[in-house]
Amino acid sequence: MLGAVFLFGTMYASCDTSANVNSFGNGKIVFFNSFFNKHSNQNSDSLFYSPVSAIALETPDLKIIQDNTIGGVSAPYIVSGKVLGDVFGGANQNQKDVVDYTVQPGDTFQSIANSYKISVNTLLWANDLTSSSTIKVGQSLSILPTDGILHVVKNGDTLSGISQTYKAQSPDIISYNDLANQDDIYIGDILIVPGGTMPKKASPIINNQVPLADNFFIFPTQGRVTQGLHYYNAVDVASSCGTSVYAAASGIVQRAVYNNAWNLGMGNYVTILHSNGTVTYYGHFQNVFVKPGDKVITGDRIGLIGRTGNATGCHVHFQVLGARNPLAKYPVGSTISYK
Repeated sequence: MLGAVFLFGTMYASCDTSANVNSFGNGKIVFFNSFFNKHSNQNSDSLFYSPVSAIALETPDLKIIQDNTIGGVSAPYIVSGKVLGDVFGGANQNQKDVVDYTVQPGDTFQSIANSYKISVNTLLWANDLTSSSTIKVGQSLSILPTDGILHVVKNGDTLSGISQTYKAQSPDIISYNDLANQDDIYIGDILIVPGGTMPKKASPIINNQVPLADNFFIFPTQGRVTQGLHYYNAVDVASSCGTSVYAAASGIVQRAVYNNAWNLGMGNYVTILHSNGTVTYYGHFQNVFVKPGDKVITGDRIGLIGRTGNATGCHVHFQVLGARNPLAKYPVGSTISYK
């Protein structure tokens, strides 16, 4: 009984009933709530708003597990990244994830395709190239794990429509992408269409990027940029396993996967749909604090950096669908921080 009283007391103390109000003035968006009132969130030297200035001040999180159990996460930095890699699938040899390949001297489309046992067309389609395109040493190419097409789900897409467009089979798409059913697709989802072929009149795979204000996104975390722009419009930021990750902008959680499985290399991950139709994707989480359908505001803590999926070190894979990735301008080795 005493334990129950303590638990509910902790839950009550951690709840914030203050209203969230968005106001617009002087061309800036300002968010008012207890979280942002307690921490300075605007750095005049940066184009980003900063959700926190002192990570150490954060309180423990209560995590809902399987909708019927409450678990506490109070000391994230104690967990060993090496152990996480072993337990959560860091050494998984599943090759269903897309590979980023750096062009080497002497490479040709045919030699690269042969190395990965895919067709030249699959290689070209995945990178918006044609047979007359040229490649140069150091260029990054996305390599699909099987012959077919890469498709980014847009507003109005259906699985049957996607399969018809690429002359593929819906059951194959469902199975290959580990979908629950034909309705289990969301805006911004990246689907591999096995056996698909590119129609003669097709728009580029990379969606047109809508222009955004420089301060639309905040830094999703703090750490060091370890990989620049790569599949899929993503940047990797490394930090200690257990470092907090925040919603880069307000929106609705579409996917919040916490099953410690491979998940096409991303492990535990979260996707958020924003008001302008853009989607942000956060991969390799150690813990996830949100669930599908949750409304989040800029700076809400959504998870902890981990090394699940195909991650070889503790980092977050942060990608943006439908807009420029705000981290793309930072060179590899740069440190991003709220201070």
